[in-house]
Amino acid sequence: MREGQDPDARASAANEAEAQLLGRILAGDRCAFEALYRAYFPRLNRFLHRFTHSSPLIEEIINDTMLVVWQKAGSYDGSSRVSTWIFAIAYHKALQGFRARDEPVESDMELCPGSLELEPEQQLLQRQLQCAIAAAIQQLPLRLRRVVLLSYYHDMGYNEIAAAVDCPLNTVKTHVFHARRQLQHLLACLREQGE
Repeated sequence: MREGQDPDARASAANEAEAQLLGRILAGDRCAFEALYRAYFPRLNRFLHRFTHSSPLIEEIINDTMLVVWQKAGSYDGSSRVSTWIFAIAYHKALQGFRARDEPVESDMELCPGSLELEPEQQLLQRQLQCAIAAAIQQLPLRLRRVVLLSYYHDMGYNEIAAAVDCPLNTVKTHVFHARRQLQHLLACLREQGE
């Protein structure tokens, strides 16, 4: 890909490459599966880490997700991006894992790229803000938290989120609206507590 190429064209080319990998996986190509697994492990790990800090549970969910990808590659119909399909599987496996283990669902924030270039005082303020946002997100009900995480941390559009969590588009939009309102309220309360 050229540096100046349109982000939509890059996303489309990446999706096409992943769809080709799925086709090879369907034919039993273990190397294609290994390539897809390596590409998705860090992405799924980041996504699931925001729900739970249990590394064994995260790895179990990722392995269960990728097992479904291996076994059901033929069920990918091209109506969404491959990433949406895989994240939807991971999301449903995560819900199953949470129900089975009855573990608390948590959220966390990573340091923003480039934050190390900031002055120490700015880094501290940025980290405090990140912690406040993470605490506010953690207080959201799961149905609202999931749309925040998929939208803001995984750059999924509303249509992709609807496909990933298997709910109507208007429900996703409503959840995002309510999540924003609740986050504003929660952040205001946290700010008042800190003063």
